[in-house]
Amino acid sequence: MSTHRPADPRPTAVVGHTNRVRPGIPEIVVGLLALTVTAAALVFFGPRGMDLDPVPYGLVVAAWSGIAGLVGFAAAVAVRVRSLGAFGIRRTTWRWMLAGAGWGVVALVVKGGLILAITALTGFDADPQGMYYDAAGGGTAALILTFLFLAVLTPIGEEFLFRGVVTNALLRYGPLVGVLGGSAVFALFHGVNIILPAAFVVGVIAAEVMRRSGSIWPAVAVHCVNNLALPLLVLLTGATGPA
Repeated sequence: MSTHRPADPRPTAVVGHTNRVRPGIPEIVVGLLALTVTAAALVFFGPRGMDLDPVPYGLVVAAWSGIAGLVGFAAAVAVRVRSLGAFGIRRTTWRWMLAGAGWGVVALVVKGGLILAITALTGFDADPQGMYYDAAGGGTAALILTFLFLAVLTPIGEEFLFRGVVTNALLRYGPLVGVLGGSAVFALFHGVNIILPAAFVVGVIAAEVMRRSGSIWPAVAVHCVNNLALPLLVLLTGATGPA
C-alpha cells in the first residue's frame, strides 16, 4: 500500500506564509498608540486652544482625522520592515472598487436606520461631528476642503490603520475575530456616543470587503461613500448642523 500523502491543494507560497507576513499585535499597539498621541496633540495644542472660528476649527478637525490615521499607520509599518502588500495596499480591479462603493451605500442606509432607531428609542441625538457641518457650511472653498478631508483623506488614513493594520493582524485568528474585532476597535476610537454603532456597521462592511478582495482600496471606497454623505447633505440642503 502506498504511503504517499496527497499534496496540499493550496499554493506552496501561500501555505504558512500569510501569518508570517501579516501584521501582528505589536503593529496594532504601536499604530493605535501613535494615533492616540496624534489625536491628543490636537486636543491640547490644536485649534481648541486657539479660539478659532467654527469653520476653520471644523476644517482642522476634519483634516486631523486622516492625518492621525496615517501617522498611526506609518508607525505600525515602522515596527517591522515589510511590503505594503502585507497591509492590503495592493492593486485591485474596477469591479471591486464598484462593489466597495455599492456596499458603501448599503452601509450608509443601514447606519442611518440604526441611528434613527437609537434616537427614537432613547431620545439621544447629540452629534459629536457637528463641527464638520460648520466647516462644510462655510462657503464654496470650505465645502471643497471638507469634501477632500472627509471623503478622501480620512478614509485613506483610517482604512490604512484600522483595516490595513488592525483587521489584517486580527485575521490571523480567523475571519470572525478579524472582521468583528477590528470593527469594534474602529468604533470605540470614534467615542462612546451615537456614532459608535454607525462606525461599527461601516467597519464590518469595509473589513469584509477588504478580506474578500485582498485589497484595502475597496474598503476605502466603502468609507468614502459614507463620509461623502455629509458634505453632499450640506451642498444639497444648505444645512449648517445636524438635523
